[in-house]
Amino acid sequence: MRPSRLAQSVAMSETLAIDEKVRALQAAGTKVYGFGAGQPDAPTPEVACEAGIAAIRGGRTRYTSAAGTIELRRAICQKLARENGLAYEPDEILVTAGAKQAIFMALAVLVDPGDEVLVPAPYWVSYPSQIRMLGAVPKVVATDESTGFKLTPGMLHAAVSPRSRVLILNSPSNPTGAVYTPDEMKAVVGAALEHDLAIVSDEIYERILFGDARHVSPASLSAQARERTGVVNGASKAYSMTGWRIGYLAAPREWIAKATAVQSHFCGNACSISQDAAAAALDQGADAVAAMVESFARRRDRVVALLGRAPDLELCPPEGAFYAFPDVSAYFGRSIQGRRIANDVDLAGYLLEEAHAAFVPGSGFGSDRHLRLSFACADAVIEEGLDATIRALEKLKR
Repeated sequence: MRPSRLAQSVAMSETLAIDEKVRALQAAGTKVYGFGAGQPDAPTPEVACEAGIAAIRGGRTRYTSAAGTIELRRAICQKLARENGLAYEPDEILVTAGAKQAIFMALAVLVDPGDEVLVPAPYWVSYPSQIRMLGAVPKVVATDESTGFKLTPGMLHAAVSPRSRVLILNSPSNPTGAVYTPDEMKAVVGAALEHDLAIVSDEIYERILFGDARHVSPASLSAQARERTGVVNGASKAYSMTGWRIGYLAAPREWIAKATAVQSHFCGNACSISQDAAAAALDQGADAVAAMVESFARRRDRVVALLGRAPDLELCPPEGAFYAFPDVSAYFGRSIQGRRIANDVDLAGYLLEEAHAAFVPGSGFGSDRHLRLSFACADAVIEEGLDATIRALEKLKR
Protein backbone atom coordinates (compact mmCIF):
# COMPACT_ATOMS: atom_id res chain seq x y z
CA MET A 1 0.00 0.00 0.00
CA ARG A 2 1.27 3.47 -0.89
CA PRO A 3 0.60 6.05 1.82
CA SER A 4 -1.22 9.19 0.72
CA ARG A 5 0.63 12.43 0.17
CA LEU A 6 -1.06 13.81 3.26
CA ALA A 7 0.19 10.94 5.40
CA GLN A 8 3.67 11.32 3.99
CA SER A 9 3.69 15.07 4.68
CA VAL A 10 3.48 14.70 8.47
CA ALA A 11 5.37 12.82 11.14
CA MET A 12 4.55 11.93 14.74
CA SER A 13 4.45 14.95 17.05
CA GLU A 14 7.95 15.37 18.47
CA THR A 15 6.64 16.00 21.97
CA LEU A 16 4.44 12.90 21.94
CA ALA A 17 7.33 10.85 20.54
CA ILE A 18 9.50 11.83 23.54
CA ASP A 19 6.66 10.93 25.91
CA GLU A 20 6.46 7.49 24.27
CA LYS A 21 10.20 6.93 24.80
CA VAL A 22 9.94 7.95 28.44
CA ARG A 23 7.00 5.60 29.05
CA ALA A 24 8.86 2.73 27.40
CA LEU A 25 11.94 3.28 29.59
CA GLN A 26 9.83 3.58 32.73
CA ALA A 27 7.94 0.40 31.85
CA ALA A 28 11.32 -1.35 31.62
CA GLY A 29 12.15 -0.21 35.15
CA THR A 30 14.42 2.73 34.30
CA LYS A 31 14.09 5.89 36.36
CA VAL A 32 13.67 8.81 33.96
CA TYR A 33 13.52 12.52 34.71
CA GLY A 34 10.77 13.55 32.34
CA PHE A 35 11.10 17.13 31.13
CA GLY A 36 9.19 16.50 27.92
CA ALA A 37 5.58 16.58 29.12
CA GLY A 38 3.43 19.41 27.81
CA GLN A 39 0.81 19.07 30.51
CA PRO A 40 0.38 20.26 34.10
CA ASP A 41 1.03 17.73 36.83
CA ALA A 42 -1.69 19.15 39.10
CA PRO A 43 -4.97 17.23 39.43
CA THR A 44 -8.07 18.35 37.57
CA PRO A 45 -10.09 20.67 39.87
CA GLU A 46 -12.54 18.72 42.00
CA VAL A 47 -15.44 20.84 40.80
CA ALA A 48 -14.77 19.72 37.22
CA CYS A 49 -14.46 16.07 38.22
CA GLU A 50 -17.75 16.19 40.11
CA ALA A 51 -19.47 17.81 37.13
CA GLY A 52 -18.17 15.06 34.86
CA ILE A 53 -19.39 12.36 37.23
CA ALA A 54 -22.78 14.07 37.49
CA ALA A 55 -23.01 14.16 33.69
CA ILE A 56 -22.43 10.40 33.51
CA ARG A 57 -24.89 9.60 36.27
CA GLY A 58 -27.43 12.05 34.87
CA GLY A 59 -27.35 10.48 31.43
CA ARG A 60 -25.73 13.47 29.70
CA THR A 61 -23.80 11.05 27.51
CA ARG A 62 -25.39 11.64 24.11
CA TYR A 63 -24.40 13.68 21.10
CA THR A 64 -24.45 17.43 21.61
CA SER A 65 -24.74 20.21 19.07
CA ALA A 66 -21.72 20.13 16.75
CA ALA A 67 -20.80 23.57 18.10
CA GLY A 68 -20.97 22.38 21.72
CA THR A 69 -23.53 22.59 24.51
CA ILE A 70 -25.18 25.95 25.00
CA GLU A 71 -24.17 25.79 28.69
CA LEU A 72 -20.47 25.55 27.87
CA ARG A 73 -20.61 28.13 25.11
CA ARG A 74 -22.29 30.57 27.49
CA ALA A 75 -19.64 29.86 30.12
CA ILE A 76 -16.93 30.55 27.53
CA CYS A 77 -18.59 33.85 26.58
CA GLN A 78 -18.71 34.84 30.26
CA LYS A 79 -15.05 33.90 30.69
CA LEU A 80 -13.98 35.94 27.65
CA ALA A 81 -15.88 38.99 28.92
CA ARG A 82 -14.63 38.63 32.49
CA GLU A 83 -10.97 37.89 31.81
CA ASN A 84 -10.26 39.30 28.35
CA GLY A 85 -12.68 42.17 27.86
CA LEU A 86 -14.14 40.41 24.81
CA ALA A 87 -17.83 40.31 23.92
CA TYR A 88 -18.92 37.14 22.13
CA GLU A 89 -22.27 35.42 21.67
CA PRO A 90 -22.72 31.62 21.85
CA ASP A 91 -23.04 31.41 18.06
CA GLU A 92 -19.51 32.84 17.84
CA ILE A 93 -18.07 29.90 19.80
CA LEU A 94 -17.08 26.43 18.57
CA VAL A 95 -16.23 23.81 21.20
CA THR A 96 -13.62 21.35 19.95
CA ALA A 97 -11.83 18.19 21.07
CA GLY A 98 -8.88 20.16 22.44
CA ALA A 99 -7.28 23.46 21.41
CA LYS A 100 -5.23 21.57 18.82
CA GLN A 101 -8.42 20.83 16.91
CA ALA A 102 -9.58 24.43 17.33
CA ILE A 103 -6.44 25.61 15.54
CA PHE A 104 -7.04 23.15 12.72
CA MET A 105 -10.69 24.20 12.39
CA ALA A 106 -9.68 27.87 12.21
CA LEU A 107 -7.10 27.17 9.52
CA ALA A 108 -9.54 24.97 7.62
CA VAL A 109 -11.90 27.90 7.06
CA LEU A 110 -9.15 30.42 6.26
CA VAL A 111 -6.69 28.83 3.82
CA ASP A 112 -6.70 27.16 0.43
CA PRO A 113 -3.95 25.00 -1.07
CA GLY A 114 -0.94 27.16 -1.87
CA ASP A 115 -1.82 29.92 0.61
CA GLU A 116 0.88 30.96 3.07
CA VAL A 117 0.52 30.94 6.84
CA LEU A 118 3.13 33.01 8.68
CA VAL A 119 4.51 31.05 11.62
CA PRO A 120 6.95 32.77 14.00
CA ALA A 121 9.69 30.39 15.13
CA PRO A 122 10.25 28.88 17.59
CA TYR A 123 6.74 27.48 17.17
CA TRP A 124 4.56 24.76 18.64
CA VAL A 125 5.30 21.55 16.77
CA SER A 126 1.81 21.03 15.30
CA TYR A 127 1.43 24.35 13.48
CA PRO A 128 3.47 23.45 10.35
CA SER A 129 2.00 19.95 10.12
CA GLN A 130 -1.58 21.19 10.33
CA ILE A 131 -0.89 23.82 7.67
CA ARG A 132 0.63 21.22 5.32
CA MET A 133 -2.29 18.86 5.88
CA LEU A 134 -4.54 21.56 4.44
CA GLY A 135 -2.30 21.97 1.40
CA ALA A 136 -1.15 25.40 2.55
CA VAL A 137 2.45 26.51 3.07
CA PRO A 138 3.98 27.30 6.47
CA LYS A 139 6.19 30.37 6.03
CA VAL A 140 8.49 30.32 9.03
CA VAL A 141 9.66 33.68 10.38
CA ALA A 142 12.68 33.14 12.63
CA THR A 143 13.00 35.00 15.93
CA ASP A 144 15.69 34.67 18.59
CA GLU A 145 16.80 35.90 21.99
CA SER A 146 17.54 39.40 20.63
CA THR A 147 13.79 40.12 20.48
CA GLY A 148 12.86 37.84 23.36
CA PHE A 149 11.67 35.26 20.80
CA LYS A 150 8.94 37.68 19.68
CA LEU A 151 7.90 38.72 16.19
CA THR A 152 8.35 42.39 15.33
CA PRO A 153 6.44 44.46 12.75
CA GLY A 154 9.62 44.70 10.66
CA MET A 155 9.97 40.92 10.55
CA LEU A 156 6.35 40.56 9.53
CA HIS A 157 6.55 43.19 6.79
CA ALA A 158 9.63 41.46 5.36
CA ALA A 159 7.97 38.03 5.36
CA VAL A 160 4.60 38.89 3.80
CA SER A 161 4.01 37.96 0.17
CA PRO A 162 0.95 38.14 -2.10
CA ARG A 163 0.12 34.56 -1.04
CA SER A 164 0.12 35.30 2.71
CA ARG A 165 -3.29 34.81 4.31
CA VAL A 166 -2.89 34.05 8.02
CA LEU A 167 -0.58 34.87 10.93
CA ILE A 168 -0.36 32.50 13.89
CA LEU A 169 0.44 34.11 17.24
CA ASN A 170 1.10 32.22 20.47
CA SER A 171 1.47 34.19 23.69
CA PRO A 172 2.50 32.92 26.18
CA SER A 173 4.64 30.79 23.92
CA ASN A 174 5.24 27.10 23.74
CA PRO A 175 8.22 26.44 23.67
CA THR A 176 9.94 29.69 24.73
CA GLY A 177 7.70 31.11 27.45
CA ALA A 178 7.77 34.49 25.69
CA VAL A 179 4.89 36.87 26.41
CA TYR A 180 4.12 39.88 24.23
CA THR A 181 3.69 43.16 26.10
CA PRO A 182 0.55 45.16 25.27
CA ASP A 183 2.59 47.55 23.11
CA GLU A 184 4.36 44.70 21.30
CA MET A 185 1.08 42.93 20.61
CA LYS A 186 -0.55 46.13 19.38
CA ALA A 187 2.34 46.77 16.98
CA VAL A 188 2.37 43.25 15.53
CA VAL A 189 -1.40 43.10 15.16
CA GLY A 190 -1.38 46.51 13.49
CA ALA A 191 1.19 45.27 10.99
CA ALA A 192 -0.88 42.14 10.30
CA LEU A 193 -3.99 44.21 9.65
CA GLU A 194 -2.05 46.43 7.24
CA HIS A 195 -1.57 43.33 5.09
CA ASP A 196 -5.18 42.16 5.55
CA LEU A 197 -4.03 39.00 7.33
CA ALA A 198 -6.31 36.89 9.46
CA ILE A 199 -4.88 36.05 12.89
CA VAL A 200 -5.13 32.73 14.69
CA SER A 201 -4.27 33.53 18.31
CA ASP A 202 -3.29 30.49 20.38
CA GLU A 203 -3.95 31.61 23.98
CA ILE A 204 -3.98 28.23 25.72
CA TYR A 205 -1.32 29.32 28.26
CA GLU A 206 -2.85 32.73 29.03
CA ARG A 207 -3.39 32.04 32.75
CA ILE A 208 0.19 30.91 33.37
CA LEU A 209 2.17 34.15 33.76
CA PHE A 210 5.14 35.15 35.91
CA GLY A 211 6.25 38.46 37.41
CA ASP A 212 4.80 41.49 35.65
CA ALA A 213 3.85 39.63 32.46
CA ARG A 214 0.33 40.37 31.25
CA HIS A 215 -1.72 38.57 28.63
CA VAL A 216 -3.34 40.60 25.86
CA SER A 217 -5.58 38.98 23.27
CA PRO A 218 -5.20 40.42 19.75
CA ALA A 219 -8.99 40.40 19.43
CA SER A 220 -9.27 42.88 22.32
CA LEU A 221 -7.23 45.60 20.62
CA SER A 222 -9.83 46.99 18.20
CA ALA A 223 -13.07 46.17 16.41
CA GLN A 224 -11.07 45.50 13.24
CA ALA A 225 -8.72 43.14 15.10
CA ARG A 226 -11.69 41.25 16.56
CA GLU A 227 -13.16 40.74 13.10
CA ARG A 228 -9.86 39.36 11.79
CA THR A 229 -8.95 37.14 14.76
CA GLY A 230 -9.81 33.62 15.82
CA VAL A 231 -9.13 33.17 19.55
CA VAL A 232 -8.08 29.63 20.48
CA ASN A 233 -8.16 28.44 24.08
CA GLY A 234 -9.29 25.49 26.17
CA ALA A 235 -9.39 23.72 29.50
CA SER A 236 -6.21 21.67 29.14
CA LYS A 237 -3.48 23.90 30.56
CA ALA A 238 -5.21 26.29 32.97
CA TYR A 239 -7.37 23.60 34.56
CA SER A 240 -5.07 20.60 34.12
CA MET A 241 -7.62 18.85 31.92
CA THR A 242 -5.44 17.63 29.05
CA GLY A 243 -7.12 14.23 28.84
CA TRP A 244 -10.63 15.67 28.90
CA ARG A 245 -9.99 17.15 25.41
CA ILE A 246 -11.89 20.43 25.47
CA GLY A 247 -10.80 23.43 23.45
CA TYR A 248 -12.65 26.23 21.75
CA LEU A 249 -12.52 28.76 18.96
CA ALA A 250 -14.04 32.23 19.43
CA ALA A 251 -14.38 34.10 16.15
CA PRO A 252 -16.79 36.02 13.91
CA ARG A 253 -19.98 34.02 13.45
CA GLU A 254 -19.28 33.52 9.74
CA TRP A 255 -16.05 31.69 10.64
CA ILE A 256 -17.79 29.68 13.33
CA ALA A 257 -20.62 28.59 11.04
CA LYS A 258 -18.14 27.23 8.50
CA ALA A 259 -15.87 25.68 11.15
CA THR A 260 -18.86 23.99 12.77
CA ALA A 261 -19.84 22.49 9.43
CA VAL A 262 -16.31 21.14 8.98
CA GLN A 263 -16.24 19.71 12.51
CA SER A 264 -19.60 18.02 11.98
CA HIS A 265 -17.85 15.70 9.52
CA PHE A 266 -14.88 14.98 11.81
CA CYS A 267 -15.58 14.30 15.48
CA GLY A 268 -19.21 15.43 15.35
CA ASN A 269 -18.88 17.10 18.73
CA ALA A 270 -16.55 17.24 21.70
CA CYS A 271 -17.24 14.75 24.51
CA SER A 272 -20.51 15.65 26.27
CA ILE A 273 -19.18 14.63 29.68
CA SER A 274 -16.05 16.72 29.26
CA GLN A 275 -18.12 19.72 28.19
CA ASP A 276 -20.00 19.71 31.49
CA ALA A 277 -16.72 19.39 33.38
CA ALA A 278 -15.16 22.28 31.47
CA ALA A 279 -18.16 24.53 32.11
CA ALA A 280 -17.80 23.88 35.83
CA ALA A 281 -14.06 24.60 35.69
CA LEU A 282 -14.61 27.90 33.90
CA ASP A 283 -17.26 28.96 36.39
CA GLN A 284 -15.72 27.73 39.65
CA GLY A 285 -12.10 26.67 39.10
CA ALA A 286 -10.25 29.95 39.74
CA ASP A 287 -8.73 28.91 43.08
CA ALA A 288 -7.21 25.76 41.57
CA VAL A 289 -5.66 27.80 38.76
CA ALA A 290 -4.09 30.27 41.17
CA ALA A 291 -2.53 27.50 43.25
CA MET A 292 -1.13 25.80 40.16
CA VAL A 293 0.38 29.02 38.78
CA GLU A 294 2.01 29.72 42.14
CA SER A 295 3.63 26.28 41.98
CA PHE A 296 4.83 26.88 38.42
CA ALA A 297 6.33 30.23 39.40
CA ARG A 298 8.37 28.60 42.15
CA ARG A 299 9.57 25.86 39.81
CA ARG A 300 10.36 28.36 37.07
CA ASP A 301 12.62 30.30 39.43
CA ARG A 302 14.38 27.11 40.46
CA VAL A 303 14.89 26.00 36.84
CA VAL A 304 16.39 29.37 35.92
CA ALA A 305 18.75 29.17 38.90
CA LEU A 306 19.84 25.59 38.20
CA LEU A 307 20.39 26.11 34.48
CA GLY A 308 22.48 29.15 35.38
CA ARG A 309 25.02 26.71 36.85
CA ALA A 310 25.54 24.94 33.53
CA PRO A 311 28.69 26.09 31.75
CA ASP A 312 28.09 27.56 28.27
CA LEU A 313 24.31 27.21 28.43
CA GLU A 314 22.24 30.34 27.70
CA LEU A 315 18.64 30.90 28.74
CA CYS A 316 16.07 33.61 28.05
CA PRO A 317 13.98 33.30 31.26
CA PRO A 318 10.37 32.33 30.49
CA GLU A 319 7.66 34.88 31.29
CA GLY A 320 4.76 32.47 30.93
CA ALA A 321 3.69 28.87 30.20
CA PHE A 322 5.75 26.13 31.88
CA TYR A 323 8.72 25.68 29.57
CA ALA A 324 12.35 26.76 29.44
CA PHE A 325 14.13 26.82 26.08
CA PRO A 326 17.89 26.98 26.68
CA ASP A 327 20.41 27.50 23.90
CA VAL A 328 22.66 24.43 24.02
CA SER A 329 24.57 25.01 20.79
CA ALA A 330 27.86 25.58 22.65
CA TYR A 331 27.92 21.82 23.28
CA PHE A 332 27.70 20.91 19.61
CA GLY A 333 30.97 19.48 18.35
CA ARG A 334 31.98 18.18 21.78
CA SER A 335 32.62 14.51 22.47
CA ILE A 336 32.70 11.83 25.12
CA GLN A 337 34.50 8.51 24.66
CA GLY A 338 34.54 8.92 20.89
CA ARG A 339 30.90 9.92 20.69
CA ARG A 340 30.48 13.32 19.02
CA ILE A 341 27.49 15.56 19.69
CA ALA A 342 26.64 17.12 16.33
CA ASN A 343 23.24 18.72 17.02
CA ASP A 344 20.23 19.05 19.30
CA VAL A 345 18.96 15.55 18.54
CA ASP A 346 22.33 14.04 19.44
CA LEU A 347 22.46 16.03 22.66
CA ALA A 348 18.93 15.06 23.70
CA GLY A 349 19.77 11.41 23.02
CA TYR A 350 22.98 11.66 25.04
CA LEU A 351 21.22 13.28 28.02
CA LEU A 352 18.51 10.61 27.97
CA GLU A 353 21.14 7.87 28.09
CA GLU A 354 23.69 9.50 30.41
CA ALA A 355 21.48 11.52 32.78
CA HIS A 356 18.18 9.70 32.22
CA ALA A 357 16.75 13.17 31.55
CA ALA A 358 14.24 13.55 28.72
CA PHE A 359 14.24 16.82 26.77
CA VAL A 360 12.59 17.64 23.44
CA PRO A 361 15.02 18.68 20.65
CA GLY A 362 14.50 22.26 19.58
CA SER A 363 14.52 21.36 15.89
CA GLY A 364 10.94 20.14 16.31
CA PHE A 365 10.04 23.71 17.26
CA GLY A 366 11.98 25.31 14.42
CA SER A 367 15.18 26.10 16.33
CA ASP A 368 17.92 23.47 16.29
CA ARG A 369 20.13 25.35 18.76
CA HIS A 370 17.83 24.64 21.69
CA LEU A 371 16.23 21.98 23.86
CA ARG A 372 12.80 22.36 25.43
CA LEU A 373 12.38 21.64 29.11
CA SER A 374 8.98 21.39 30.78
CA PHE A 375 8.88 22.25 34.47
CA ALA A 376 5.38 20.82 34.86
CA CYS A 377 6.87 18.11 37.05
CA ALA A 378 7.68 17.42 40.68
CA ASP A 379 10.21 19.57 42.51
CA ALA A 380 12.38 16.50 43.08
CA VAL A 381 12.48 15.79 39.35
CA ILE A 382 13.70 19.33 38.71
CA GLU A 383 16.38 19.18 41.41
CA GLU A 384 17.68 15.68 40.69
CA GLY A 385 17.14 15.72 36.93
CA LEU A 386 18.86 19.05 36.28
CA ASP A 387 21.72 18.13 38.60
CA ALA A 388 22.23 14.94 36.57
CA THR A 389 21.92 16.95 33.34
CA ILE A 390 24.58 19.46 34.36
CA ARG A 391 26.96 16.69 35.39
CA ALA A 392 26.43 15.01 32.01
CA LEU A 393 27.09 18.27 30.15
CA GLU A 394 30.30 18.80 32.09
CA LYS A 395 31.58 15.44 30.82
CA LEU A 396 31.48 16.61 27.20
CA LYS A 397 34.93 17.68 26.00
CA ARG A 398 35.89 20.11 23.27
